[in-house]
Amino acid sequence: MPIPLPTDAESPEEPPANPSSASPIQFLPDDALHYIFSRLPLRETLASRCVCRHFQDALSSPSFLSLLPPLPLLALRHPRHHHHNHLLPPSLLAFDHSSSRWLRLSLSFIPFFSLSPVTASSYLLYLWADPHHSSSSSSDSKPSKSLILCNPITRSFRVLPRLGSAWSRHGTVLAAPAIAGSVVLVITELAALSYSPGAVSWRKFSLNLPSKPRSPVIVGASIYALCDIGNPWRSQCKLFSCAIADLGGPRGWAQIDRREWGDVFDILKRPRLIRGAGSSRVLMIGGLRSSFAVDAPCSTVLILRLDLWTMEWEEAGRMPPEMYRCFAGVGAQRSGTGATNASGNNKVKVFGGEGRVWFSGKRVRGKMAMWEEEDEKLEKCGGVGGTWKWVDGAPGYGDGVYRGFVFDAAVNEIP
Repeated sequence: MPIPLPTDAESPEEPPANPSSASPIQFLPDDALHYIFSRLPLRETLASRCVCRHFQDALSSPSFLSLLPPLPLLALRHPRHHHHNHLLPPSLLAFDHSSSRWLRLSLSFIPFFSLSPVTASSYLLYLWADPHHSSSSSSDSKPSKSLILCNPITRSFRVLPRLGSAWSRHGTVLAAPAIAGSVVLVITELAALSYSPGAVSWRKFSLNLPSKPRSPVIVGASIYALCDIGNPWRSQCKLFSCAIADLGGPRGWAQIDRREWGDVFDILKRPRLIRGAGSSRVLMIGGLRSSFAVDAPCSTVLILRLDLWTMEWEEAGRMPPEMYRCFAGVGAQRSGTGATNASGNNKVKVFGGEGRVWFSGKRVRGKMAMWEEEDEKLEKCGGVGGTWKWVDGAPGYGDGVYRGFVFDAAVNEIP
């Protein structure tokens, strides 16, 4: 069962009326309490505010909140064709890697319908929302949606200018960090929208890419995406990048390629980009082809890492055979090769960021696979491969296929 994250809605107990019966800890100065509780994880600190009024006041002060580190979470997106039960309060389901526990963050403070989390950046969460109850409109209508910026820990939110339904149905939402101006982007096949904090409207511009950008990611102050420059008979992926400040400008997108890279984009089936650990790494994940044939089966999942400083690719990880067979299906287990037919109906989703990659699939119900990058010090000493593990207790979504994104929960960020 997911564990609810404590909020300020829970009333703390009043301190004893008689000072002589008060606990000695209530006579500690606030600086001492701040030092003690700043050593606790965020969830335990928030729970401590419900103990008494003294804790509530001391642990809610701006001086203390600025000391708390963010809580890294994996936030799950709602499944496609998800219809929320309006009898239940809306919430965000997230996994706390540090404690290996599932948390449920309430979103009931947002007065909109059909809340759908899509991404996060700078300790804030982005959600699509319907301004009106969807059941009141006909099934053929496609009402416009609003993109909402919120902090589920402080229960505060802000509504961005409304967009048409096509952008919410077909667009990919990307949120840039503070070093890139905290810009939010909505990218489709041919065009994109950008919104900067304080603006009164969205800015629209053409992408000018050879094909639809595949798995675009923001690393530092630039966007990276894969594009297919092949022909109708054979795809050929290449890497493109663009500085966020140059979007819609004359410089625009540029293809990144090096002769020494060779066939790095051809050895993977359905490659996908994910932001690596730090500010100068891009991960590319896909099925490792057994040959260069169009319908060649895959033998495992390969993770490649691009260092943006040296512009060199290296192998970062390879899914263990026994784990891959769980995703590949019964046929691969019987054959013992670990290969899966390229035309099979297995469905696998890859998502994550900040050095962690998550895998979910139709054949793997109730759990997900996770890969984590090795520490940089271990890599310099020759360590390679990262860490693989199963994460159990995933919610019972309809088809068992989850999608998600990294969300660093914090209490000192205002939308």
